Amino acid sequence: MSFKEKRGAAARLVLLIAALSACVSAPERPRAMAAAASPQKPQPTTNSWPIRQVANPPLPYRDIDQNEAPPTALVSVIRSLGQSFKGKVGIAVRRIGADWTVAWNGNSLFPQQSVSKLWVSMTFLDAVDRGKLRLTDTTTLTRNDLTLFHQPSAALVAKQGGWTTSYSELMRRAMTQSDNTCNDALLRAAGGPDAVRGFLARRMIKDIRFGPGERLLQSATAGLDWRQDYSLGRNFYAARARLPMSVRVKALDNYLASPPDGAAPSAIVAALAKLKQGDMLSPASTRLLLNVMSEAKTGPQRVKGGVPAGWHYLHKTGTGQDLAPRSTGYNDVGIMTAPDGTSYAVAVMIGSTTVPIPERWALMQAVSKAVAANHETR
Repeated sequence: MSFKEKRGAAARLVLLIAALSACVSAPERPRAMAAAASPQKPQPTTNSWPIRQVANPPLPYRDIDQNEAPPTALVSVIRSLGQSFKGKVGIAVRRIGADWTVAWNGNSLFPQQSVSKLWVSMTFLDAVDRGKLRLTDTTTLTRNDLTLFHQPSAALVAKQGGWTTSYSELMRRAMTQSDNTCNDALLRAAGGPDAVRGFLARRMIKDIRFGPGERLLQSATAGLDWRQDYSLGRNFYAARARLPMSVRVKALDNYLASPPDGAAPSAIVAALAKLKQGDMLSPASTRLLLNVMSEAKTGPQRVKGGVPAGWHYLHKTGTGQDLAPRSTGYNDVGIMTAPDGTSYAVAVMIGSTTVPIPERWALMQAVSKAVAANHETR
């Protein structure tokens, strides 16, 4: 493509994304309203989980120019989106199979929140690959295993007085529903936080921290010391509300200044690229995890909301605590795959912001639309 053509493509892409960024969808259902709704009837679970092939596998990586330069139009759009957003945001896009990443604040650490469930599942599957654990192994969760915030499995524990299920089911619920109790149970089985950190180190993944688990992480972020009764009902919310505002502000400020679960967007897309290319897990475990990520129910209006028809997107979201007017840790990371099989790893991480949810959606959707628009103009 000539310089004139590239400049024209860049101009068209910037105008397109500017228009797309102005489009806002209907707001997400507030978490408080969702929590107050009548619980759905628990569905029966099984101790096995079929592995299905992910649709539209990528083209062979040898067909991609390893020395390809980052597209100037995409660089311009990502910079514009990052600069114009009201809040601390990190954005990274990596073409899988090519050696380029386009980023804004790509090397800064942002709180992951439930994005970190991705590393727990990888660590667990690595243990399966090494013969230490089996997907069909079972465990029983009791009230002492409950955590806080989003944990649909708590209804099963309460109804049955203890819930016995397979590790594959725990992983499915942790990744597709972002169930905190299931994730912490999977984390314990995999060997705890040190096992996750060790796995990331062995895979040469830098700038991705892993925290102490949901209970300790969330209670410290709120300014509380964890107590198991916080896992029941509204006990955690009530205890947090009783704290002096100065205590809550200081705790949240400390968390954001150096998040124990912090990760750099550029590091996340590098890890996602390695996962897609089969450099993180065995072929079977890679297929399984990618399939699980494709079934995620969370964040349909985040990055996924801007993915065009004919593309595929598999991902993991994360959402941190709010302390009005601030919201923290509003994230979406995943892999976009074009109809021709080309894949892009994407990470949009909002560390802290005061803008409403629809504006956060608009930013995230603008990123995925920019990726697709750039691909179409190549």
